[in-house]
Amino acid sequence: MTAVPSEVHHPLFARFWSVFVAHEAEAVKALRRENLAGLSGRVLEVGAGAGTNFAYYPESVEQVVAVEPEPRLAVIAREASCGAAVPVVVKCETVEAFSGGGWFDAVVCSLVLCSVRDQGVVLRRLHSLLRLGGELRYLEHVAGGGGRGRFQRLVDATFWPRVMGNCHTHRDTERVIVGAGFEVVRARRVWVLPVWVPLPVSELVLGRARKG
Repeated sequence: MTAVPSEVHHPLFARFWSVFVAHEAEAVKALRRENLAGLSGRVLEVGAGAGTNFAYYPESVEQVVAVEPEPRLAVIAREASCGAAVPVVVKCETVEAFSGGGWFDAVVCSLVLCSVRDQGVVLRRLHSLLRLGGELRYLEHVAGGGGRGRFQRLVDATFWPRVMGNCHTHRDTERVIVGAGFEVVRARRVWVLPVWVPLPVSELVLGRARKG
C-alpha cells in the first residue's frame, strides 16, 4: 500500500498565493461569503491556504478545523486564525492523513479540489467525516467545453499545475462529488472574470451537496 503523504511542498506557489488572495477580486470574496453563509456546528475546511475564509465564517459556527498541508501556507493560516470571529484550529496535514476526531456538521472546499492528487479518494474521505445530513459546501473551478475546454486541457498538461500548486483546471469535480456518495442540492456557475480574459480559471461553480 502506498503511504499517504502528510504534507505537500509548493514553496513558490505558497508565496504567490498569499499575495494573490490579499488582493482578491470582490466577486470572489462575495462567493466565499455565500459559500459559508448559514453554517453552524463543527466545520472542517480542506486546503485552507492562507486562511482567507476565516474572516467570513458566521458566529453560529462552533469550531473550524482547517487542514492545510503546505507548511508555509499553514503558518500564514494560523496567523489569520487569530483574527477570526470563531475558534479555528489549523492542522498542517493532508485530508487523506487527517484523523478526524469525531463527526463534522459541514465540510468546506474553496479552490482546492482542483489541486488534490485524487479527487475520488479525498471526497470519499470527506463523506466519511460528515454526520448524516451534513453538507459539503464547495467553490471550485469548472471544466469548460469547446475551445475553452481544449485550452484548459492544454495548460493542465503543460505548465499550469507546476506553477499553481498542482491546480488542474479541467476536472469534472461535480461528477466526482456525486460519485463519492453526495447528493448535489444546488449549484450554479459564475464568471468571475470577463469571458475574453485568457485564463483557464475564469469560471467557478458554487454548490452545496448533502450526505444522505
